[in-house]
Amino acid sequence: MNQLNLLRYTALTEGVSWLLLLFVAMPLKYVFGDPSYVKAIGMAHGVLFIVLIMLLLQNLVDEDIDKKEAIKIFIASFIPFGTFVTDRSLREAIKEKSSVKVSSSR
Repeated sequence: MNQLNLLRYTALTEGVSWLLLLFVAMPLKYVFGDPSYVKAIGMAHGVLFIVLIMLLLQNLVDEDIDKKEAIKIFIASFIPFGTFVTDRSLREAIKEKSSVKVSSSR
């Protein structure tokens, strides 16, 4: 799996964890008074967010994505459903990179 695919899957997983935290764990905390869901999902989300930032920086250094795209993905990670909106541009970047590899290897 290449770095862009890893970034894409991490971003999607982080986006799902963000939605679970906001729309499942937080309501359960306030309805049942049990913060254990927020602690568990919040920890997973935090780790995924840190991994996402590290992968963003790695892909930026490797020039797999440009600075504008990295900033867009970073900002989208704070917005509920934002990661899913930016997924399209990541898929396009993956296609471009794989087509460049194929054409350069001929």
